[in-house]
Amino acid sequence: MPVIIADIDAASQDGTLLGLTTQEAAQRLNQFGLNESASKQGKTPWLDQVLLLFNPLSVVLLVAAAISLTIGERFDAILITAIVLIGGGIDFAQTYHARITIERLRATVAATATAKRDGTWREIPRSQIVPGDVIRLSAGDLVPADARLAQSRDLALLQAMLTGESTSVEKRATSDAASSSADAVNMIFLGTSVVSGTGTAIVTATGRSTAFGDIVAHLAAKPPETAFDLGIKRFSYMIARIVFVMVLLVLAANLAMHRPPIESLLFAVALAVGLTPEFLPMITSVTLSRGAVAMARKHVVVKHLPAIQNLGSIDVLCSDKTGTLTAGTMSLVVSASPDGTASSAPQDLALINSSLQAGIRSPLDKAILAGNPTPPTATKIDELPFDFQRRRLSVIVDHAGQRTLICKGSPEGIFPLLTSFTSGDKVLAMTAEALSRAKAYYTAQSTLGYRVLAVATRTLPVQPQYKLADESVLTLNGFLSFADTILPDAAETIARLQGDGVSIKILTGDNELVAAHICAQAGLPVAEIVLGTELELMSDNALTQVAERANVFARVSPPQKLRILTALRRRGHTVGFMGDGINDAPSLHAADVGIAAPGAVDVAQDAADVVLLQPGLAVLHEGILEGRRAFGNVMKYLLMGTSSNFGNVLSMAVAAVALPFLPMLPAQVLLNNFLYDLSQLTIPTDRVDAEYFSKPQKWDIAIIRRFMVLVGPISSIFDFLTFYVLLHFFRAGPAEFHTGWFVESLATQTLVLLVIRTVRSPFRSRPSTGLLLSVIFIVAVGFWLPYSRFAADLAFTRLPLTYFAFLAAATVSYLLCVELAKRYIMSTSNVSAK
Repeated sequence: MPVIIADIDAASQDGTLLGLTTQEAAQRLNQFGLNESASKQGKTPWLDQVLLLFNPLSVVLLVAAAISLTIGERFDAILITAIVLIGGGIDFAQTYHARITIERLRATVAATATAKRDGTWREIPRSQIVPGDVIRLSAGDLVPADARLAQSRDLALLQAMLTGESTSVEKRATSDAASSSADAVNMIFLGTSVVSGTGTAIVTATGRSTAFGDIVAHLAAKPPETAFDLGIKRFSYMIARIVFVMVLLVLAANLAMHRPPIESLLFAVALAVGLTPEFLPMITSVTLSRGAVAMARKHVVVKHLPAIQNLGSIDVLCSDKTGTLTAGTMSLVVSASPDGTASSAPQDLALINSSLQAGIRSPLDKAILAGNPTPPTATKIDELPFDFQRRRLSVIVDHAGQRTLICKGSPEGIFPLLTSFTSGDKVLAMTAEALSRAKAYYTAQSTLGYRVLAVATRTLPVQPQYKLADESVLTLNGFLSFADTILPDAAETIARLQGDGVSIKILTGDNELVAAHICAQAGLPVAEIVLGTELELMSDNALTQVAERANVFARVSPPQKLRILTALRRRGHTVGFMGDGINDAPSLHAADVGIAAPGAVDVAQDAADVVLLQPGLAVLHEGILEGRRAFGNVMKYLLMGTSSNFGNVLSMAVAAVALPFLPMLPAQVLLNNFLYDLSQLTIPTDRVDAEYFSKPQKWDIAIIRRFMVLVGPISSIFDFLTFYVLLHFFRAGPAEFHTGWFVESLATQTLVLLVIRTVRSPFRSRPSTGLLLSVIFIVAVGFWLPYSRFAADLAFTRLPLTYFAFLAAATVSYLLCVELAKRYIMSTSNVSAK
């Protein structure tokens, strides 16, 4: 049961809402905690460190180290423990840094609330809201906490997340006590959003103490799995199955050959470590966080790291034209009478409507108010708020001594309600001919690309309340035409997006004439235009076909946008949706990548995965390319982790059965794998080939499997060649064999990264400096170890120089074979080598 606190210190004796002081707010924050779900406060970095260290493989290794110490293998115990601790430490440091980076980026678009502190209204982080705060809300805001209304004006909230009701609910200030019931007319709750109107309220509960805190925490704690998450999961399952089978076989074979059980178990575990890409979570986090930082420099803020990879997979982008093709800065260019002649009357009436409406102001309202800071005198009596079915908004005012309804909105929505029109100072009956002239003017303005509003009025009697039924028998006063500037780089960016495999579909509430004109100006060829009225008559199956071929949808409502997105996803597309309004939240949730346009309301920003800080498609195009870059670098690690590792472990498994001694000691296997992993830490810094940018990149487990089954055995063939040379030409004993294969294995599987990292010839694609240096350094360490002071402890011995001549020839031949195999694999995949 939530805690409802008294509304103490909220108001003075004369009823003025004072709010809290900064000191009082700090004390209550300490008392009640942050205003967020407990799921965000549970883990600490140190707990993360423990979880990283004590994964199943690490636990087995630490147990093995303890056993080695018990039986007197002191150096092996120290080496194994050091590898586990250093590997876990690197993983923790990199992952923690990535997490801090993304949290800082999220903070740049962190949700805020308007609260009264020290007698003044301030924007403060939503997490800092405390019980007793006085908050102010308007259309588009998310309610930051449970609160009791103190003042309200035409306030309507959407409580669908909490109650399941899809329609808005009216809320108003009353003298009733605070309550936790969603039906309480004077209570507003965390997790709801303001559809229209304004209100001032006193916070009664925050965080998990709210009426629906548990529900909100549950919804926030487990976001749906993305395609990237599912791909990682499938990859992990594949590796787990291979590791399980191979470890059991090797362990059984060694025990059958009567080798020491402890040594056999440790060798089997070392093989499992060698095959498992244990740095995958860290490599993924670091790569994606680097992408997030790069995108932030380009004015794109990523809220969820997997969204970066999903951006790279987008092949259909759905968006309104405003803010993408156009600048979204409307300007009023024409105010005309019903017959199309210039007249200031429609502008004057619209000014009253826009200045007095309680709902969120659209760009059209801002354009109306821009040149008229002082509206004509009028007193607001009531309001009929905007909705997407009526497409109009009316205010009822006391103007010039009488009650007048002033309506502005879509001409299509107003035409059926007309019974008269103004002509100069006269009001004439609306005839078919007059209505035809008005429609012709509207069509002509739309053809020029102007957004058009109709303005109409009606004189009403004095009555306690006005209803939608009063919005009838209207007199047409004229039209307002608005222009929106085409973005200068729109055509160029559209061409680039389409060239990179992203098709653009415009979903707009404007009519088809305006949409077609804007698309033509922006260089977007219109394949087919579908109207919202046509969508209403289509089945879901029919819409699936239509959504594929049409690229402009006009006069569509938010629910229709959601149907279009769903249809495209059913066709197998990865869909990005850009929105900025209250009613765009469902579509932002439904898309593979929800993108909040610049200036989006709180509800839209909260629902989105990505937030744009400046208008235009160019910035989004950069984000898509950054997503493909991140995907390319993650794939490099995955291909390495399956091909080279698999071949190395396959060689060990075969050699463990065929040889009279272990092919490599367990500690040497672990050290080899550790050094190899270190060489890959710089993969996130690497360049990505242009081929990855030319088309959407989607998770393909098949190409990983092909690399494993083709490149892995090639690695084993050269390992077996090395075994033969060591045994028959160099007459190697166990120490020489261990040393020779350690050096060969480390050199080949590390240097092959320079081949696998690119779909091109390695001589035509230059690696990053960091990656090149790390590869060279690790190979040099492998050559140095047999001659170092640690050689005896590691059971290494010096190798003859002639062996290095063989090693050089074998390594070059191996890299050439891998290059040929890679070209074959890439030629049969969606990325072609050049």
